[in-house]
Amino acid sequence: MIFKVLYQENKKSNPKREFTKSMYLDCETEVEARYLVEQNTDHNIEFIEPLEGNHLDYEKKNPDFKITEFK
Repeated sequence: MIFKVLYQENKKSNPKREFTKSMYLDCETEVEARYLVEQNTDHNIEFIEPLEGNHLDYEKKNPDFKITEFK
């Protein structure tokens, strides 16, 4: 399943909507998506949402849509 992770780039500053970024992960569960982000980045996760159906199709039309893979 594809998950959209909304985050701030670091945990030290206060979250501001203007600075919220997103990444897309292909994982089995939301828990796995959170674990991957926490283990591989210093991002402050705001929200993780599963994408499927029309919502996923809509997100795929975004030129910034790219599945993030961690090594």
